[in-house]
Amino acid sequence: MHAPTSSSTPCLCGSGLEYQQCCAPLHSGEKSALSAEQLMRSRFTAYALRNKEYLLSSWDAATRPEKIDFAQDDVDWRRLEIVSSKKGGPRDNRGVVEFKAYYQLDGEQHVMREISRFKKTAGHWYYLDGQVKSIARAGERTNLGKNAPCPCGSGKKYKRCCYKSAA
Repeated sequence: MHAPTSSSTPCLCGSGLEYQQCCAPLHSGEKSALSAEQLMRSRFTAYALRNKEYLLSSWDAATRPEKIDFAQDDVDWRRLEIVSSKKGGPRDNRGVVEFKAYYQLDGEQHVMREISRFKKTAGHWYYLDGQVKSIARAGERTNLGKNAPCPCGSGKKYKRCCYKSAA
């Protein structure tokens, strides 16, 4: 896990900004995300920092799990790459962000590709759900099997966790 240590630490979301000017104000509740992509970036950083409270509060109430358990999570989230964003701007009420999240697990580099949907309610963006397109070791492409560990860090199999919302 990469924890920002100072105001000059680059944000893990890949925006190019320092954490204190990027995701920290969203994580603290000082500011709200202005777009679906900004919320996606802040949620990636929250996963990397294991910030359960922010993840749950930024999840739409209709699809939000009761809890997030990082107890069995050995995933070290490293880098986020936004592939594309559709809608999700200040004037939109819905948005879609496709991304690649790079992580390390058991000493090996992996990449997860997901398409996430977002919804704006009462002026605030929320994560609605996502569909994992693939999970692979760095350099190879493998489709996600339903029996694989869920990439969200729940400790459950993919078919018992996020597959339901993606189906």
